[in-house]
Amino acid sequence: MLELVTDLLGLSARSYTRILKVARTITNLAGSDGIRENHISEAIQYRSLDRKTM
Repeated sequence: MLELVTDLLGLSARSYTRILKVARTITNLAGSDGIRENHISEAIQYRSLDRKTM
């Protein structure tokens, strides 16, 4: 999912890495064993909010 969104939005490798780091944090806070699609989608939403404030 993350690769598809990266291609569609034209995100850089740095953005990909940042989204993945946020998804890992969300996963840890949720107490989950692994990164799930909902964690990635939440991290992408935070990234889009970050881009709007710049």
